[in-house]
Amino acid sequence: MGEFVISVEELRKEFLRDRPVVNGLSFSLRRGEALGLLGPNGAGKTTVIHLLLGLTTPTSGKITIFGLPMPEKRVEVLERLNFASAYALLPSNLTVRQNLMTFARLYGVARPREKIERLLSELEIGPRIDQVTGQLSAGEAARLSLCKALLNEPEILLLDEPTAGLDPDIADKVRQLLRRLRAERGIAMIYTSHNMRDVEEVCDRVLFLRKGRLLVEGSPEEVVRSFRCEDLEKLFIQLARERKQDLPGAISEEHE
Repeated sequence: MGEFVISVEELRKEFLRDRPVVNGLSFSLRRGEALGLLGPNGAGKTTVIHLLLGLTTPTSGKITIFGLPMPEKRVEVLERLNFASAYALLPSNLTVRQNLMTFARLYGVARPREKIERLLSELEIGPRIDQVTGQLSAGEAARLSLCKALLNEPEILLLDEPTAGLDPDIADKVRQLLRRLRAERGIAMIYTSHNMRDVEEVCDRVLFLRKGRLLVEGSPEEVVRSFRCEDLEKLFIQLARERKQDLPGAISEEHE
C-alpha cells in the first residue's frame, strides 16, 4: 500500500442540533486500498460519502484528500476521484451514449468514444449504447453509473452499492473488474454494500458504523475472528440487531 490519499479526523455532522449523524469518526485510506464502509441503515454511511464528495459540510472535524482540505479544495479533489451508486441515476431522457459523452466532455476525457465503447463492453452493456437511459433495467443502470465513474481514470472511487440489482454473474464480473483496476492502476476505493460477498472479495479492511460512530475496524477476517462469528454476513446481522455489550468480544458502550 502507498501513501494516504484520504484522512478523516474527528468528523461530525449534525442536521439537527445535538443529534449527530456522524459522530467523531476518524479513519484513513491508502493508495490502492479498498475500504468497506459497513453498517445498518441509518448508520451514517451515505452521509460520510456525501461529506467526502463535498456535497455537505462537516459540523466539525477535518477531511483531507490528496493532501488538500475538503470542502475548500473541492474542485481540485473532484478532478481526481469519482463516485458511482446504484441509486444515483443519470438523466433518463438521454441515451447511454449521450450521457457518457456529456460526462466525458465535462471530465476532459481524451478519445471519449473509444473509452466509452470499451467500458460498456467490459460491463456487458455495449448493445445498449443508443438506448434511452430511462429504459434500462436496474442492473444496467447500475453498470452505467460505474462506466461514468471510470471515465476520468480516477485515483479514488467512492462506490455506493455498486452491485445492487445485478444478477450473480454480472456482479461477479464487476468485482473482477474492480480488483483488476486496483491491481493495474492502484485505485483506492471506499465501498458501501449490504452484500457481504462483495466486501469479502473486494475489501482489504472494513469499518463498521453504528449511529454514526465507529464500532469496529480491521480486515474482514480480523473482524469476524474478534467477534467469534462464522462469517461477515452473520456478524453484520448481529451488529444490526443487538447491543454491542451483549456480543462476545464487543467494544463496550462507553467507547461507542
